[in-house]
Amino acid sequence: MCKYSIIRFVLPSLALALAGMAQAQVPTQRVEARAVALTHPAEATLEAVHQATLAAQVPGRIVALNVDAGDRVVKGDVLLRIDAAEASQAVAGAEAGVAQAQANQINAKAAYERTRSLVERKFVSRSALDQAKAAFDAAEAQLRAARAGRGQAATAQGYTTILAPMTGLVAARHVEQGEMAQPGRQLVTVYDPAAMRAVVDVPQQRLGGLADGQLKARIELPESGRWFDAAGVTVLPAADPRTHTVRVRVDLPANAEGLVPGMFARVHFTTGEGSRIAVPATAILRRGEITGVYVADGKGGFGLRQIRAGEPLADGSVEVLAGLGGGEDIALDPVQAGIAARAARTAAAAAR
Repeated sequence: MCKYSIIRFVLPSLALALAGMAQAQVPTQRVEARAVALTHPAEATLEAVHQATLAAQVPGRIVALNVDAGDRVVKGDVLLRIDAAEASQAVAGAEAGVAQAQANQINAKAAYERTRSLVERKFVSRSALDQAKAAFDAAEAQLRAARAGRGQAATAQGYTTILAPMTGLVAARHVEQGEMAQPGRQLVTVYDPAAMRAVVDVPQQRLGGLADGQLKARIELPESGRWFDAAGVTVLPAADPRTHTVRVRVDLPANAEGLVPGMFARVHFTTGEGSRIAVPATAILRRGEITGVYVADGKGGFGLRQIRAGEPLADGSVEVLAGLGGGEDIALDPVQAGIAARAARTAAAAAR
């Protein structure tokens, strides 16, 4: 036998062996209709449970800016300082006012005591005593007002130092050093990343009979493929009169990492249970407009079959609406299944 005949005999056998090895390495799963939790998906936005936007309470130039967006802070840390010169002058003026009021009060008290002594000795009339008592009372009232003014000035001076209200992260810095702060102007936004929740507006009719504290949900992060069981679901007791939707707050587990306010999420509210055909999301192959799975052909090979996929289910699988029936085996790794199918086609061509 010539060497070319031997090669023609060996190559098909080698191709078939390689195809069989590739097929054997592809894990499969039997698809059966099973009971799954029926859900109503709704788009949501993540927000921090504890978040504060700090605003200026006194006017002044920002002279120190210690943080930027993304910085971690501890409760009580100094975030920024506003020029305290004007506030310090106000405190000094209030202190002087208190000293003056104290002097007036001492003088009025002494005058009242003298007048009372003279009245007891019948040297002055009773009306003089009444006038001295009125002057003393007025001096005491002025002293109390001066002390209150001093406290108010000292409080305003404290507003020039902005402290972190909680331990967490700086979400945004709204000012630059050297800018003028005015009462009400936003300065810094701080939030606690340890407690996050998804906020979603749900049509009112969807919550019928479920807003009794028994509502269950799961949170999906489509970008990363992560799922979380809701730690709690709170239905706010009011509906939007324009959209007729009810706002629902879905708490995420504590200390869930990689979450920031404003992220897109999808909340799946459990509405019941039913029988559905579902496949793992990793088993679905998407090529342009084609969505399919590799189905075992019963001969050791795989064939790509187009399906119509539904919504993700609460357990992370995807419902199959059409194209797949129960009792069929699908490849859990579509990439490896594609390689195995290509190897089988190559082996079949070589055998011919």
